[in-house]
Amino acid sequence: MNVPGADRRPVPSVQEAGPGRLNALLLIAVTGLLVAGGIAWAVGASRVADLCWGAGTVAAVVPAVVWVLSALRHGRSGVDLIAVLALAGTLVVHEYLAGALIALMLATGRSLESAAARRATRDLRALLEHAPRSARRRVGEGVQVVPLGDVAVGDVLVVAPGEVVPVDGELASISATLDESVLTGESRHAERLRGDPVRSGVVNAGGALEVRATATAEKSTYAEIVRLARDARAESAPVVRLADRYAAWFLPLTTSMAGLAWWIGGSAQRAVAVLVVATPCPLLLAAPVAIVSGLSRAARRGVVIRGGGTLETLGRARTLVLDKTGTLTTGRPRVVDIAAAPGRQPSEVLRLAASLDQMSAHVLARAIVVEADRRGLELSLPEQATEEPGRGIDGTADGRRITLGRRPAGADRPGWARTADNRATLDGAAVAWLTVDGALAGGVLLRDPMRRDAARTVRRLRAAGIERLLMLTGDRAEAAREVAQVLGVDDVRTEQTPADKAAVVRAERAGAVTVMVGDGVNDAPALAAADVGVAMGQHGSSASSEVSDVVLTTDRLDRLADAVVIAVRARRIAVQSASAGMAMSLAAMVVAAFGLLAPAAGALLQEGIDVLVILNALRALGGGRVAGPVLEPGAEHLIERFAAEHDDLREVLELIRNAADLLSDDAGPKALAVVREVERALTERLLPHEDAEEHQLYPALAVVLGGPEATATMSRAHAEIERLARRIRTHLLIAGPDAVLQTGQLADLRACLYGLYTVLRLHFVQEEESYFSLTS
Repeated sequence: MNVPGADRRPVPSVQEAGPGRLNALLLIAVTGLLVAGGIAWAVGASRVADLCWGAGTVAAVVPAVVWVLSALRHGRSGVDLIAVLALAGTLVVHEYLAGALIALMLATGRSLESAAARRATRDLRALLEHAPRSARRRVGEGVQVVPLGDVAVGDVLVVAPGEVVPVDGELASISATLDESVLTGESRHAERLRGDPVRSGVVNAGGALEVRATATAEKSTYAEIVRLARDARAESAPVVRLADRYAAWFLPLTTSMAGLAWWIGGSAQRAVAVLVVATPCPLLLAAPVAIVSGLSRAARRGVVIRGGGTLETLGRARTLVLDKTGTLTTGRPRVVDIAAAPGRQPSEVLRLAASLDQMSAHVLARAIVVEADRRGLELSLPEQATEEPGRGIDGTADGRRITLGRRPAGADRPGWARTADNRATLDGAAVAWLTVDGALAGGVLLRDPMRRDAARTVRRLRAAGIERLLMLTGDRAEAAREVAQVLGVDDVRTEQTPADKAAVVRAERAGAVTVMVGDGVNDAPALAAADVGVAMGQHGSSASSEVSDVVLTTDRLDRLADAVVIAVRARRIAVQSASAGMAMSLAAMVVAAFGLLAPAAGALLQEGIDVLVILNALRALGGGRVAGPVLEPGAEHLIERFAAEHDDLREVLELIRNAADLLSDDAGPKALAVVREVERALTERLLPHEDAEEHQLYPALAVVLGGPEATATMSRAHAEIERLARRIRTHLLIAGPDAVLQTGQLADLRACLYGLYTVLRLHFVQEEESYFSLTS
């Protein structure tokens, strides 16, 4: 990939790997000398013991001086100076054992820090090591290995089993099984079909496949993430710099207490004891370890954070600004309803529309074709298809002239079309109108649906400390306000330009630390203006990823909540560890100043303090709930099954509503025939689905959600659905074979149909948000 250094396998630099090895060697040397001195002292060779312990002290003095000088060169206060003074003091007053213990303390602390840093950067380094350097390009009947930079858009690439997909593309094989865990954090394999997009960086977990390149290497997903990973180093976060600011008063306080102890007590040993217990490893190591551990944990959840400063700022965020399209919604429109002219069936309207839209690259066209394919409709191949941007597409199919797009100017708008227009306005949907041989035949309503995990994510963000939520969108107010109302955001701004979005973010920053989340090119200015910019990396633009501080590499909004929870926890642990370590050291300094703590005992005590606070900082690697309940494979399979059935049952919901609409206009035999069709669909498809949920899915979920009470509300909805279905069936029995409604039946039957439609729609949404969002 055309990124700096991508032409070779990344290897640890001296700055990365060297200190780790040196710290390990120092720990081994100091431990060996301390143990050797202990053995010599046990056999009565006290001078040999002092010699070993003194050598261990000297071994630690040299790197400690280097650490002090390095800190001063980087503009920090060099708080390791206290350690140098303590080590030198033990040599001056001949407290060699205390010096060796301080040396062990420093070496142990540095080794713990190195181990934490290695673990923290392991996940990010895996991205770099995973990057492909070449590709297999199809040339005629053969395959040619070419440098990755030579791959052009349109090339067909062959990816062998176990290999990494080198560039973004679309699947040219019939199907493929892909391991996307490096990018998404999801361990389960993903199934893809011909024409589906495939991102660079994923691993071919099945047989050999072919991918048609849609982007060059430098424009592909993985290159963007590699660039982010190279920037994602554990830089000094504000909380770590806070530790350096603590040192500005901790250092003079320590030296002052040591001087007073010497002056009042008349003993240099008291001063050395104060310096020994003041050695500031908790201050220097605890906060960085916690921050770096948080970076590691976020990387494992599919969240790439540029550095420790970003993580700490994210942990202080109180305002969150969210783009709508592609962030709170999927960014992929789907068919939500089909309006048909009298005498036509919705399935026929969809079939003709999809047949024509096979020739269109428009985003709405793809949604219509996908819906027809999902319903198993057999499409015709259109002829003489031409598309006019902004107007629609026309052509010939099944021997008839068909157009799809805007309603023709001046065309009559019959009652059914006005109803469809009203429904689209109320639902914030777009309508693709179908005409057949010049006559309006139907309309396909499409809408960008809300992400299933959006509501859950918003609740978790509130619980994590986000106090203000704003939604920004360039969309119309009608479409945006419904999303805002469902999610419970505090404010919504519609019809926003990129400049408007950036201005809103700057205004919010004046009141609180502000995070902006977006996915498109139009979001890039606002992302750059925020304290922390978060890009939806999987489907987002490269521009939004380039200016962002955080990238979600998986197409799940709940990873944003994971990142905030991890950041809050890591920052809290960092401050807690540094503060607790300083408090314990100050208490020990007071005790030592009164002569109640010898240097050797103080060194042992300080060693214990250091280990405690560093181990506490390492808690940031785990703990705290960042994911949903852990599902058993059986429960996960059931969720996937019933989620797919929900998609299939949308037709039944359409049928119920259409039957209720027909009863409003005509209560004759034709309308009742549609109601009988509804009753058959309820009996054969919907009620078996609800019964299977009740007796298979809900018991499996109760195990991980805390018992049957967790699904009790949904079970009550099942009972109401069955009651309404039974009431509709009874109405049909009363009407009898003559299909004649008795007095008073019409209003109640219509109410039953509209009521069932409403209950089902709400029930489906609740299940999708509460249960189906638990899995990808």
